[in-house]
Amino acid sequence: MTTTTSPLGRTELLRPDRTPVRVLVVDDEASLTELLSMALRYEGWEVRSAGDGAGAVRAAREFRPDAVILDVMLPDVDGLAVLGRLRRELSDVPVLFLTARDSVEDRIAGLTAGGDDYVTKPFSLEEVVARLRGLIRRSATATARSESRLVVGDLVLDEDSHEVSRGGTGIHLTATEFELLRFLMRNPRRVLSKAQILDRVWNYDFGGQANVVELYISYLRKKIDAGRTPMIHTRRGAGYLIKPGE
Repeated sequence: MTTTTSPLGRTELLRPDRTPVRVLVVDDEASLTELLSMALRYEGWEVRSAGDGAGAVRAAREFRPDAVILDVMLPDVDGLAVLGRLRRELSDVPVLFLTARDSVEDRIAGLTAGGDDYVTKPFSLEEVVARLRGLIRRSATATARSESRLVVGDLVLDEDSHEVSRGGTGIHLTATEFELLRFLMRNPRRVLSKAQILDRVWNYDFGGQANVVELYISYLRKKIDAGRTPMIHTRRGAGYLIKPGE
């Protein structure tokens, strides 16, 4: 994660590609979910919510959050079971449990199941935000220390050595192709618009020349997808995304 200072003078967390931090809020109490979402959006973060376990897993798969706020008691499945499913999708995402249970046994059960922190209801929004900030910072620091590689399916990009391979075979990319692929791989399964790509990869607006994105996507496809199951996909009218070949 990186930091920046907002116009109001607050320190804001950003993802490595300078987009807002993403948080998934899972709770079946709609009023509480809305309250948490408002507080997190005030931090400048992007928020998605779910009201049950099945919705949480779907949202995590699509949204790829940087942190999850998870209620232990959900209408369809226990929050601890949901955590297990989330870990299969996002092994390192920090999870903050919310619960009305405050016994030592319940706390130990949540943390033993793989939760990173535990807040009991009722709670203050300030405390939740502070704890979440700490979890995201620690997770980002640990990831930066241990891993410089981006991995989507059998495609691997090493941010330190600037090496790319698919299925163990090395792929040579130009500097611009590498930056485009890095942006796509930092946002797997997420549709990125031409405007977002221009802003993050080229750092300025090409005006009416947005077709430069189409051109470089075609270059990448020839190198990444040639003779293999396609990983780079077009969503007409929306943009492009990368996901593991199926």
